[in-house]
Amino acid sequence: MATRSQTAAVLLAGALALAACGSGGTPQAPAASGSKTLVIDTSFDLKTADPGRTYEPTGLIVGKAVYETLLTFDGADVTKPVPALAESYELSEDGKTLTLKLKQGATFADGAPVTADDVVFSLTRVRDMKGTPSFLLDGVEVAKTDDSTITLTSQAPNPALPFILPNPALGIINSKLAQQHGATTDAQDKAEQYLNSSSAGSGPYQIESFNVSSQVTLKANPKYYGPKPAYERVVIRNVEAATQKLNVSRGDSQIALNLSGDQVTGMPATLQVKKTASANVIFLLANQDSAISGTTPNAKFVEAVRKGVDYAGLLELAGEGSTLAPGVIPSQILGALPADQAPARDLEGAKAALAESGLSNPTVKLEYPSELTVNGLSFQPLAERIQANLKEVGITVDLQPAPVTTALDNYRNGKEEMGLWYWGPDYPDPSDYLVFLPGKTVGLRAGWKEGSNKELEEAGEKAAAAIGDEAREAAYADVQNKLNAEGPFIPLLQPSQNIVTAASVTGLEYHPVWTVDIADLGVK
Repeated sequence: MATRSQTAAVLLAGALALAACGSGGTPQAPAASGSKTLVIDTSFDLKTADPGRTYEPTGLIVGKAVYETLLTFDGADVTKPVPALAESYELSEDGKTLTLKLKQGATFADGAPVTADDVVFSLTRVRDMKGTPSFLLDGVEVAKTDDSTITLTSQAPNPALPFILPNPALGIINSKLAQQHGATTDAQDKAEQYLNSSSAGSGPYQIESFNVSSQVTLKANPKYYGPKPAYERVVIRNVEAATQKLNVSRGDSQIALNLSGDQVTGMPATLQVKKTASANVIFLLANQDSAISGTTPNAKFVEAVRKGVDYAGLLELAGEGSTLAPGVIPSQILGALPADQAPARDLEGAKAALAESGLSNPTVKLEYPSELTVNGLSFQPLAERIQANLKEVGITVDLQPAPVTTALDNYRNGKEEMGLWYWGPDYPDPSDYLVFLPGKTVGLRAGWKEGSNKELEEAGEKAAAAIGDEAREAAYADVQNKLNAEGPFIPLLQPSQNIVTAASVTGLEYHPVWTVDIADLGVK
């Protein structure tokens, strides 16, 4: 669970970078060319182009374009993995063995065929190099059964594995070429520098130039065996949000990825604005550790908070495209609770619960990161609205904003009396949300120790082992309903992901893992 905790820290820091960083240098204009060039403006959260090391949002956009994975998703639908480099896959009845048949005819950018040996090397490298994404394959053994068959074997049932494999960090690399440039399947690997300047993948694009602070340029892979991408050249620039809006409005770029709800209001009619709920869930936590608070472990206090929040008001604050969160699993992912189960305010019920708690005019501290925004939404106005909501209940909320590093430290160490945070999926599968249970990563951040709720913990174990969509949906719905009834977490909303494109761009779908699939984009 330590790795998952570190990943959450990366995600949070990444969100901060997306929200707050300016352009890391002056973006270059795309070179003049007769070819079709696409310019994408985004706020860089980028460290590497090495798929085995990448886990930042901008890196995943690049990785998706340059490297293919065994499985992928069709457009924005993350409820069913579909074949990519694998032509088929089958999960064993016990959920422990995933068998994949490789597609024939796939080639790398240098023309070499994609082989089972490349797959085994690539996945083993990610797992054993111990980079940020290595946790994706924890406990998974990778083996070649024959020249066209791969098996992934887990020690425990792992029905999430087909949903994990589409992550661009698990892109398949040309193992012979990479090994010539220092690639190994352990921590001694030295291929990152090479992979930051060259392409060792089978994807529709290749890296032309790569700079982690200013610009990444991709060019179409002439040896790509699949459908040719519409754009021959793609320029991804590091630009702060205000400049992104200016650039896309005047035609200097075709896509802006990081605009807030306010910024996309009143855009020219010539532009397309795609507003859709992101996969980030913003939530409140009430610490269950009596050493941290004498107030928040009280179940009736938590009930008073849950009933006292004005969810509709928060949704209005979040803006168009946002949605309420009925549970911790976001709407895009298998097992999400239906929208009609979203919470509604019950002020009288909240006052009654507070009276039953035995607490008289309680005061609590609410901590949150002061400069962090999620999808352009700042935590400060949300915290202020929650403070006003709970004052009507009879609860005084002392707002405690702090720089993200300080706030994150208190959050991760379980020291916050109450906290306002968010969770974004490591991978689009409901198993990633078992971290909210007692004794798990986020549960412990709320002072919720293992053994605190045996019935819920058993429900979590049942969900983790469930096989098949129907059984999994039911099991994860049960977990979330129990969490909502008895847990210290109060899911609030999923803020909107706002993407602006020129009228000429077609086929754009927001994806919770790689944001946008460049190769899916068309031009008219």
